[in-house]
Amino acid sequence: MQELGREFNFKMKYFDELKRSMEYLGKKKDTIFIGQAVEVPGTAMSNTLKKINKKKLLELPVAEDMQMGMTLGLSMDKNVTISIFPRWNFLLYGVSQLINHIDKFKIMCGKEIVPKIIIRTGIGSQRPLHPQFQHIGDFSDAIQKMCTTIEVIKLKEPKDIFPAYKKAYNRKDGINSILVEYGDYYNEK
Repeated sequence: MQELGREFNFKMKYFDELKRSMEYLGKKKDTIFIGQAVEVPGTAMSNTLKKINKKKLLELPVAEDMQMGMTLGLSMDKNVTISIFPRWNFLLYGVSQLINHIDKFKIMCGKEIVPKIIIRTGIGSQRPLHPQFQHIGDFSDAIQKMCTTIEVIKLKEPKDIFPAYKKAYNRKDGINSILVEYGDYYNEK
């Protein structure tokens, strides 16, 4: 009951809602988190995973195409995989796997295996320091236009975060989710 009440608390902070969402997912028996800086510090996203059981965190090298392939493979084995790409610009290296395999999986394999994937990515912060343009891309609209079985959800407000992650986890429609965070909002909202 308390969890439901918090969904409608409009005094939430952006970072706190991300952390709460990761802790909610971390308590689920079938979840696994993979990516860069999931077991070790390295990005702002790392700070949202501090209370997740270390056995659920799989640290990977900088190999985004491999990570996206592993995301699908782990999900085919009935894991709900939360695959973390700190920036859209990095996720671009995994687009072949995303578009040609994950998005087309349902079409190619039918209903026999239904992977559930949550991809977490972000638009890099520009304030107080601009990290240059290779870190601030937003490819949400382009990726959404290429996909038929993936929904891209932009997390613009703190109140949107927990319900979006909860929806992504509880989906029964065979649609996978990409949740897009805004780096500037970690400290601004």
